[in-house]
Amino acid sequence: MIPKFETQAIRTQTEQSQFQEHSSPLYLTSSFVFEDAEEMRASFSEEKERNIYSRFSNPNTSEFIQKVSQMEGAEDGVAFSSGMGAVFGTFATFLNAGDHLISARAVFGSTHSLFTKYFPKWNIETSYFAVDQLDAVEDLIQENTRCIYVESPTNPGVDILDLEALGKIAKKHKLFFIVDNCFATPYLQTPIQFGADLVIHSATKLMDGQGRVLGGITVGKKELIRELYLFARNTGASLSPFNAWVLSKSLETLSVRVDRHCENALILAQKLEQLEEINWVKYPFLPSHPQYELAQKQMKQGGTIVSFELKGGVEAGRNFINKIQLCSLSANLGDSRTIVTHPSSTTHSKLSTADQLAVGITGGMIRLSVGLEHQEDIWNDLIQAITQ
Repeated sequence: MIPKFETQAIRTQTEQSQFQEHSSPLYLTSSFVFEDAEEMRASFSEEKERNIYSRFSNPNTSEFIQKVSQMEGAEDGVAFSSGMGAVFGTFATFLNAGDHLISARAVFGSTHSLFTKYFPKWNIETSYFAVDQLDAVEDLIQENTRCIYVESPTNPGVDILDLEALGKIAKKHKLFFIVDNCFATPYLQTPIQFGADLVIHSATKLMDGQGRVLGGITVGKKELIRELYLFARNTGASLSPFNAWVLSKSLETLSVRVDRHCENALILAQKLEQLEEINWVKYPFLPSHPQYELAQKQMKQGGTIVSFELKGGVEAGRNFINKIQLCSLSANLGDSRTIVTHPSSTTHSKLSTADQLAVGITGGMIRLSVGLEHQEDIWNDLIQAITQ
């Protein structure tokens, strides 16, 4: 019988020393030793599976990868030093000079910079589609198109894309379908069941959940992960054993934490909808969300992010930020502490005004990463910053 999600998160342990410790130990070593020349030769030729060098294999990293792979229903994975390391490494592995990719327009600012500033250097072009224009995706496919990429829910507008529909399009045209599942985590959503070939996470966010370490991971089909592993092994964007250990331990409480995050987020979103100072509120499990029914189909709960627009534009947004007292002002999200961000002037400031508006980012928009504090205390801080 396959263990449930919560059990996999706690009972997956790949290594145990001679001391038979109950909790996974730290393996803070850069390299591993061999008994003799033959064992060393067999290890490097991959005839024998064992740890060689922590840039590409370590017991702590292996445990983290195994846990996330099980949670996502994936065959294998590769861990990276950050979420953007995972994003870049994935594309760099599977895209060649002259290739074309299709992406939802609503993506993280640094990912957009990859597509528009760096990939053109290698003659890799990107075509965008709006989250509500899936009918246009097939029209964007060219002879050199290699993949379809999306985030769902999106950052920062928490829009929901139809993963099953996109998966079918990708399969029909023999394209890679890559999904950034950072906002949902595998506890709320498993894109592979909807047709994704590869799933990416910034483990820095909810997987850690306490704002301590950086990390990233890509999981998926074994034959694809093999190629990605070779890229990561030779380029060095590896996850440290210590960070892997922290992340693996954090996964043990992921379900409990996310349940509370989502409970708080829904309550706050419902309250924010009632305020006359706000133009709109977006949260996937609010009936007013444009993709509410789709969110119900794809996700177990609505996630931890609420976005809303204050009346009064950029001045109102900055005024709100300046009046916050309890919540944190940070570019991070998925923390145990509630975080408020003004996307147009911070996380997505490198986008032009036109590009910001194209993905729903206005001057008065606020991204709220709901934490684990008591929801009444979060609300009291929000309401005083909005109304005073």
